[in-house]
Amino acid sequence: MRTWRVGTLSMGASLVFLGLFLFLSRFLGFDLVHVMSAWWPILLIVLGIEILLYLFFSRQEKPFLKYDFVSIIFVGLLGMVGILFATLSATGIMGKVEEVVAREERSFELPDFSYQMDDSIKRVVLRTVGYQTTIEATDEKEVSMFGTYRIQTAKKEKLITSANDYVYANKKGDTLYINVKTLPNELGPFDSHEEIASTILIPKGVQLEVIGNGNEIMLNPRSLENDWSINGAGSIDVKVAETSNLNIEAVGVGEVNGKDGAWQVTEKGDPSGMEGVERNSVYQSGEGKYHINITNTHYVSLNTN
Repeated sequence: MRTWRVGTLSMGASLVFLGLFLFLSRFLGFDLVHVMSAWWPILLIVLGIEILLYLFFSRQEKPFLKYDFVSIIFVGLLGMVGILFATLSATGIMGKVEEVVAREERSFELPDFSYQMDDSIKRVVLRTVGYQTTIEATDEKEVSMFGTYRIQTAKKEKLITSANDYVYANKKGDTLYINVKTLPNELGPFDSHEEIASTILIPKGVQLEVIGNGNEIMLNPRSLENDWSINGAGSIDVKVAETSNLNIEAVGVGEVNGKDGAWQVTEKGDPSGMEGVERNSVYQSGEGKYHINITNTHYVSLNTN
């Protein structure tokens, strides 16, 4: 009497088919994830064939039926892995995991932004986000912005294709409002790191108000011919020509840095009181006709040349 061990044929055939799929994937460029999620239905076919063979041979003789539990457990585990891959692929999670694994940091250029100014615009209000920003006065009669951005991505395509993707400008009365946008970012476990290094050119004769977001701002007023104010930046680096006609006042700034004697520091308030002491630091070059007021900033550095 022959002994029939159910499960042995299924395990052997499963290993053969899985090995063939993996072998061919090396030479034909098959995606391993797709292989693991697509091959497992063969397990059902193999197991069905084994049952049919048993029924066929059992008509001719009476085999002694035994179950190869190790083989059955192994085949079951392979099937569960295949079903898991298929489920993750169907829900899109596997695609996200593949994308995260294939990510690398890439740098791209920001599409140039420009807004033509006219004599009716007297003031520009600039709202920044948590990226490094350089603000510079220019002789041109337009507000412009350019720079680079760096992201983690598995694709070579640019994330930003037009200036509208990262900046918004709107004129109301005599004021031009400019809002810088954050880059698109995925939430949850698949979030990525991104950063922007941009330069914004402001006509030198226009008043400017900058609303920071705890970010790093670099100012290059050059031949400024109006007043600027910056509020809420994390740190500010000011580059000033000694021949300029500026008065820079940092109110309530935690720390100022520059050449010895460049800043005139005064303190207001009672150190023993509830409000403490407010430190005001002033730098002046020339007659100080035009003012740059800095508030709610932790650190200000002054570079003169």
